Amino acid sequence: SVLCLGDCQLQTSCRIQKCTTDFVSLTSYLNSTLEDFDSEFCKALRGYSACTYRNSKVCRGNLDYHSVVLGISDLMRQRNCSKDGPTSSTNPEFTHDPCDYSGHTEARKHQGGEKTPPTSYLFCGLFGDPHLRTFKDHFQTCKVEGAWPLIDNNYLSVQVTNVPVVPGSSATATNKITIIFKSYQDCTDQKVYQAVTDDLPAAFVDGTTSGGDGNTKSLRIVEKVSGKYVEMHARYIGTTVYIRQLGHYLTLAIRMPRELVMAYEESQDLQLCVNGCPSSERIDDSGHLPLPVMGQLVPQSAAAHPRSVYTLETATTKCHEKMLVKDIYFYSCVFDLLTTGDANFTAAAHSALQDVEALHPRKEHWHIFPSSGCGGVGGGSKFSVCLGLVCLILVVFL
Repeated sequence: SVLCLGDCQLQTSCRIQKCTTDFVSLTSYLNSTLEDFDSEFCKALRGYSACTYRNSKVCRGNLDYHSVVLGISDLMRQRNCSKDGPTSSTNPEFTHDPCDYSGHTEARKHQGGEKTPPTSYLFCGLFGDPHLRTFKDHFQTCKVEGAWPLIDNNYLSVQVTNVPVVPGSSATATNKITIIFKSYQDCTDQKVYQAVTDDLPAAFVDGTTSGGDGNTKSLRIVEKVSGKYVEMHARYIGTTVYIRQLGHYLTLAIRMPRELVMAYEESQDLQLCVNGCPSSERIDDSGHLPLPVMGQLVPQSAAAHPRSVYTLETATTKCHEKMLVKDIYFYSCVFDLLTTGDANFTAAAHSALQDVEALHPRKEHWHIFPSSGCGGVGGGSKFSVCLGLVCLILVVFL
């Protein structure tokens, strides 16, 4: 008991402002374009309501309290939120940074309610002649001459331009990459990056090297090898991009969260990383590179691209120096050497595999092996049969 002389005021104060602050903290990372927005917002509202109920007695005479209660009721009606259901904690120990995508899972863990699966990441890569590894881990070799969209969603656009490698051949390679990081809340303004052969800058086109206010740096460029290799880290969307120049051409590798990859409109369905190359642009045979296709020769008149001529044996030996595992990257290397005679494509295939190992989230999927045909990993007899067929199929791309 407390003995009071004169007016006695209970020392417990109304904490409605704390309820509001916690609600704002819990919902600051939510984005209305994400699939789970409504369910997460309703959980936060129920948590907000529970916090006001706990403070109902001490806040009876507080006008802010009554305004908040009415506001919550209105929001729950607007969002069709049920009064019963999982509730987010309104007293989080964890302070979420809205410009750090990797913290989303941690924030959700601290909210309580049903378990949230860990963030799922996807990988896409483009290199060589050009070879495409889609977000679905499908491997294709395509012509795609000119400008083509690799990625085009609500957060990021990536476009590549491919040019013929050798006169008289359908083989192309990438000589230009344009990336648009779209503006996102208070994390970054729109930033555009562009690389072309012999000009691989370590800055965006506006001259800056990062996005975000102050020390946030939710988006930044890191130069690894001057003029040859840069990395872009977009922390606010959990995305990493590698761009390299090897020889006269560019390679690209990217890792991005699945839910953001799939955040695009129906009109944005032409994305090579998502849906692969159109069938009319495909060179490979259902994702495989049979060695007869690799055996094309280029007319001697193509003197504009001087090179040493590789045979199947010398191309195989050259690629095996860099890649011991005979997976699809190894066979892509052989394909490129036989197609172009440019040894830089060996380094491109090797680097592409290194980028997979650095960015692909699942180690068991790093290597892709052709399941059948001459491009498989069978014994020498199959390899010899394919070599014998080369002469019969030299005209495929001529």
